[in-house]
Amino acid sequence: MAANIVVPQLGESIVEARVARWLKHAGDAVKAGEPLVELETDKIDVEVSAERAGVLTEIRRNAGDDVQVGEVLGLVDESAAAPSPPGSAPEASPPESAEPAQPASEAASPQPDAPVRPSRASAPAPRSTPTARNVARAHDVPLGSVEAPADGSRISRRDVERFLAAPAATGAATPGPPAAGEEREADVAASARREERVRMSKRRQTIARNLVEAQRTAAMLSTFNEIDMSAVMALRRRRKDAFEKRHGVSLGLSSFFVKAAVGALKAFPNLNAEIRDDEIVLKRYYDIGIAVGASQGLVVPVLRDADGLSFAEIERRVRDIASRAESGDLTLEDLRGGTFTITNGGVFGSLLSTPILNPPQVGILGLHKISDRPVAADGQVVIRPVMYVALTYDHRIVDGREAVQFLVRVRELIEDPGQMLLDG
Repeated sequence: MAANIVVPQLGESIVEARVARWLKHAGDAVKAGEPLVELETDKIDVEVSAERAGVLTEIRRNAGDDVQVGEVLGLVDESAAAPSPPGSAPEASPPESAEPAQPASEAASPQPDAPVRPSRASAPAPRSTPTARNVARAHDVPLGSVEAPADGSRISRRDVERFLAAPAATGAATPGPPAAGEEREADVAASARREERVRMSKRRQTIARNLVEAQRTAAMLSTFNEIDMSAVMALRRRRKDAFEKRHGVSLGLSSFFVKAAVGALKAFPNLNAEIRDDEIVLKRYYDIGIAVGASQGLVVPVLRDADGLSFAEIERRVRDIASRAESGDLTLEDLRGGTFTITNGGVFGSLLSTPILNPPQVGILGLHKISDRPVAADGQVVIRPVMYVALTYDHRIVDGREAVQFLVRVRELIEDPGQMLLDG
């Protein structure tokens, strides 16, 4: 009896995925609950597991194919007790990733330009993060060649990058002197003009589509202000060690700006709303999205009910979602919803930018690099740590007056952080 392997329900608004890779090959025995294939969606990567034990007899959709929810990916024969012997694979053409093993003489001397493909007799793929697998695929690196962490954890992106940085990773010997100077110059020129085509991931496609859609449908406008960070930085210096000793996490800037944003949203509720048809939906809860520029692409995990979180809870959650965003371990629930977004280009050195809305939200706060600048204070020019901040808003429901006052309120709370404690 054959059981279908189907694309499962992937969550709200996700109807399509891409086959990232098969973890098993046609003819392999599988156990109930064992992962068979990995799917890439616009938000997270998911693994599809076998519902029952048997043999994977057919793979219908290959790596790189786009598939819909409910579509059949392959078949598992529950009546089979062992893998089919070599040469008895089903007539259906297997995918590239399921090619039968080459004879030993051929496998020992692969063609220079031939892609490395796993054989049916190869060892199971090592445990690795989705980010590590993406980097390995992009550089044609078999994960079995990458040294796994000593603590037994999954191979990460950094492990793959360390492998690539090692001299042996390229397999190239140090070139000798060129036979002719002209030929060497021609080789360098040709290499400098090399082009490479890389297929956009599902996440990158969705990011591109959503950003263009936001610009097309929303009346986006940005306003700017500057914040003297002296008070916050002085508070962090005084309380940093005691805070970390008590809560086990360092006191960063994220918690201050999340608290300040929530305070400003309570004062100007139109920035915590969305447009549905001809109505404005005002949200009386504060789910703050934190934009994270992970190596796989931008994601916006959400801090639920941020108004009820302490400084320590915010810092712990921000650190956790940033780590899981990089490792590819975020869930759909981590990314769902959000009423307002904060993005920090300052961690990459950005001095000023105009962030784009994250629909259906109508406001996004952009943070930037802190720089020492001369400012006027009490009739004197003094040097202070200053950050430029930007608020992009949807002018359809947020007036310029509200947007400017919102940003002024954020500045007031950051420059006098004691207000955030007094206001709760």
